[in-house]
Amino acid sequence: MQTKAKCLCGSVNFEIELSTSKPEVAACHCSMCRKWLGGPMLAIDSGKLINVSGESFITRYSSSEWAERGFCNKCGTSLFYYLLPAEQYHFPAGLFDGELSFNFSHQIFIDEKPDYYDFANETQNMTGAEIFAHFESESESENENGNNT
Repeated sequence: MQTKAKCLCGSVNFEIELSTSKPEVAACHCSMCRKWLGGPMLAIDSGKLINVSGESFITRYSSSEWAERGFCNKCGTSLFYYLLPAEQYHFPAGLFDGELSFNFSHQIFIDEKPDYYDFANETQNMTGAEIFAHFESESESENENGNNT
């Protein structure tokens, strides 16, 4: 399934290829996402970025040795979080104009979530240590199978 997204000013337009018609949304409570977005990042898991127009308006910021964050350099809209080892894009749910139905499935870096907000949804919750262990085991499994990333 493909869907379209754009930044606030419309300078960057792109399509995302999704593996399902009801994508999963995760909340990331890490301090970097909260600083970047002013609150938790609500993101669609692992879409594929295709058919980009206005690419010259996209700036990629290396926020860590494992990730880049993309934004429109004209209006500042957050466009994606790109996880380098897994080669995965994660897109803020707010980029989409309401045509998608989401399943709010999990929260990560729950140990960094401040006390001033809570979500009522029943979700799987993972700490930062659990997330890093998860990606480390995925990477080791791919290396054992000959799929180096």
